[in-house]
Amino acid sequence: MDIKQLQTFRKLAQELSFTRTAEALSYAASTVTVQIQSLEEELRQPLFERRGKTVTLTEPGIQFSLYAEKVLALLDEAKAVLAHGEHPAGMLIIGALDTLCAYRMPPVINRLHERYPNIELVFRAGVCPDLTRALAQELDAALVLDLQLSDEQLVVEVLREEEILIVANKKHPLSLKEIVGPQDLKDVMLLMTRPTCRYRQLFTYLLAEHGVPLNRKMEFDSIEAIKQCAISGLGVAVLPQMAVAAEIEKGLLQPLNLEGHSTKLYTQVVFHKDKWISPALRVFLDEIRDLLKVEVSLDIMGSVL
Repeated sequence: MDIKQLQTFRKLAQELSFTRTAEALSYAASTVTVQIQSLEEELRQPLFERRGKTVTLTEPGIQFSLYAEKVLALLDEAKAVLAHGEHPAGMLIIGALDTLCAYRMPPVINRLHERYPNIELVFRAGVCPDLTRALAQELDAALVLDLQLSDEQLVVEVLREEEILIVANKKHPLSLKEIVGPQDLKDVMLLMTRPTCRYRQLFTYLLAEHGVPLNRKMEFDSIEAIKQCAISGLGVAVLPQMAVAAEIEKGLLQPLNLEGHSTKLYTQVVFHKDKWISPALRVFLDEIRDLLKVEVSLDIMGSVL
C-alpha cells in the first residue's frame, strides 16, 4: 500500500467515477483501475461496487475511507510543518453563505491579508446542508447562518446572533401600519431567497401556521437584487439585519413590525472534528473569534442536523 493508492482511493470515493478520477489525477483510466484493484487485493475487501457505469462505496470502503482520510491528513500536516514551520501559510478553502461573505467576512479577510500574506483564502458559496457535508472532504471550515447546529462529527462555535427583518419601501402600504399581521401578507408580493435558505423557511412556517399561502412571490439568488426590488416598492423582503442596516439608516427601507415574527439565527464557524488545525486554519479561527464573536445566550436556541 502506498500514498498514491490512498490518494487515488480518496479521489474515487469523492467522484464515484473512474473517468473523472483519472482526469483529475492526470492518470490513464487503466491506472486508476489497477491501483484500486491492488488496494482491494491487499485489504482482501471490495472497496467499490461497480454496476455498469455506476460506482458506489461498499461498507468496507466507507470504513476504510475514514482511515485513508486520517493518513492523508497526517501527511499534509507533516508537509506543511516542514515547509513552513509554525508560520501560517498555504491555502484555506472556506465554505460560506453569500450573505456572510459580503457582510461579515471583509474585516477578517483584510486582517488576514495584512498579518499573514502567505495565506491564500478560497471561498466556496453554498447553503448550510451542502457546506456541512463538504467539511468531510473539500472544506477546511465553513461559516453558516442557521439555528444552532448539532452534529457529533462537527466542531461548532457560535459567533453571534443575527436578527432577521421583514422590510419594505417606506411608502409601501404596510409600512404605514403600526403592527402587520400575517394575514396582511396574503396578497403582497414577497421577495424571497431560495427555498433552502433557513430564514425563508422559518418565515414560510410562520405564514403557514396562520394559514397564509404564498400567493405572490419572486425568488432571487442575489441579496442585492432583493434589496433593490424592495427599495423600488415592488414588494416585501425577508433579509438579515446585517444586509439591510445601511439601507434602513438611509431611509430607503423600513422594518415592518410583523406580529409573531421574532426570528433570530446564528452565525457559526464549523469544521470537522478530525480536521487537523494547521497554523493557517488556527489563525483564521482566531481572527474570526476576535472580529466577529459576540457572546449570546444559547439556552433558548433550537438545533438542526
